[in-house]
This record gives sequence, C-alpha cells and structure tokens, in this order.
Amino acid sequence: MSLLEVRNAVVSFRAGDGRIRALDDVSLNVEKGETIAVVGESGCGKTTLARSVLGLQRLDSGSITLDGKPVDGVKAGQAATVGMVWQDPFASLDPRWRIKDIVKEPVSLARSNENVGQVLRDVGLDEGMAERYPHQLSGGQRQRVAIGRALALRPPLVICDEPTAALDLSMQAQVLNLLRDLQASIGCAFLYISHDLTTVRFLADRVAVMYVGQIVEFGPTEDVFNRPMHPYTAALMASAPTLDRLGHLPDPAEGEVPDPRSLGIGCRFAGRCPRVEDICRAEKVPPIDRGAQVALCRFPIE
Repeated sequence: MSLLEVRNAVVSFRAGDGRIRALDDVSLNVEKGETIAVVGESGCGKTTLARSVLGLQRLDSGSITLDGKPVDGVKAGQAATVGMVWQDPFASLDPRWRIKDIVKEPVSLARSNENVGQVLRDVGLDEGMAERYPHQLSGGQRQRVAIGRALALRPPLVICDEPTAALDLSMQAQVLNLLRDLQASIGCAFLYISHDLTTVRFLADRVAVMYVGQIVEFGPTEDVFNRPMHPYTAALMASAPTLDRLGHLPDPAEGEVPDPRSLGIGCRFAGRCPRVEDICRAEKVPPIDRGAQVALCRFPIE
C-alpha cells in the first residue's frame, strides 16, 4: 500500500448559477520517501488537492488514504502524519509568537519531547533564534522555521505548497537543498505543489500535470519533461525558461481555457489542442499509458 492514495477524488464549489469541479476524478499515489510534484496553471486544482489531503476540504466523492488510514476531516494527532509548508513565510507564521513557540506548537499538541533547539539546527538555524519574532528574520530564515515546524514530529508525508515562490533565487536554492537533505535524513515523502518547473525538475521523482481540475499526465520526472505525451504538458514544458531559449518566449497555446461551470464529457484541452479531432470533444477521454507514464489523451504525442 502506498503512503498516500488519492482515488477518484471530486471536489466542487458553487459558483453563481453553476458549480465548479476543482478536482474531477483525480487519482495519484505517493510512495514512502519519494517526491511527487503537482504542476499546472493557477486555478487548476493544485491547492485544493493539498487541502483535501490535509482534511481541510471534504470530498464530494472518491477517497484519500494516508498511511493506511482514511482522511476525513482534521483529526487529533494529524501533525504526526502529515506536515504542511505554506507558500508565504510572511503570512504562515504568527507574528505575535516567538520562534520557539511556533516550532513547539505541533510538538506540544502531540505531547512529544522533540527539542526545539535540535529542530532549528536541523533546518540550518542557530538556537539563539528561538527567542526572536518572525519579523526579525529574513524570508529564507522564516521559511526554514516553517519547514522545521512541519517536520518537528518527523511525519511520513510533508506537503509543500509553492515553498520557494516568495523567495529570491539564492534563497530558493538553499531551501530546495534543505528539503533534499531533510528527506534523506528523515525518510519522509513530499507532495510538492508548484508552477516553477525548474524547481520541480530538481526535486521531484514523479510529476503529475493538472489542467482544469484533472490530472492529464503522470509519470517519472525525466520522462514527462523530455517525452511529454499530452499536448498540454508539451506546451507547459515549452514555457519553462532555458538557456538556449533565453529572451525568446514560446508561442502561447491558441484558444481559451474552458469555462469550468460548463464542461462537457470530452477533453478539457480540446479548444486549445493542435492535435484535436471531433471525437476528442464528443467522447470521454481514455487514459493512455506508456509504461510508468500515463496521459489523459486520445492522440498522445509519440
């Protein structure tokens, strides 16, 4: 059994006179000690997936199992099973609390004996920072505190929602290296949510590509980057900056993102896809697999 199993998850929200399916039949698994990245444009459902795994967002249907137990709302002791690193270290830390109190919070709730000083050392901070407040730390230091809080109880799974987005490039590199080092020493798995493909390629073992609430491609990182099967994945990878394309922006995908309140049974990317056929719009799209790599596309890229 996988550490995390998401099966046919559906989450919808009321929007005006209709409903939006933020997650639409989403399935993925995370094994112990690996990093799964979830990528896609803003609004594709990445953060809704993270909130569902945390129990903060109930499913309309489907199931989520974490460490062999079903996820159904927030439960006592959850911090020992899953940690969370939010995007903005300026907003995710209580400005009224000292660093020692922030790191100690999950430890106290779980009645654990973890040493705050050791947690700070584990994330590369001096013990003396325990007496400071968040505003007395740099952005990178604050994010290290947030990572220390998430890992204080050594949970088997840590969710990272855009953990480097609010940092400059030098701090991003330090935080990514820290995550890799902590994973090697603790053995935890990461569900890494990001739109930054450069950090994803550095950190992830496998990648799930989301588009309008669905996972349209899922597979090993190098396969997805080098041999994408889904046309949306190919367009997404072409948008990533590289040295050989410096100063040259790729042509954007034609067409518009579909209205999430009025989706048909066909392919969500049909209105923007250069490979589209009439059947793509008219019928449900079957998953096509290429070994460990799977794409939700009737005419995948060979």
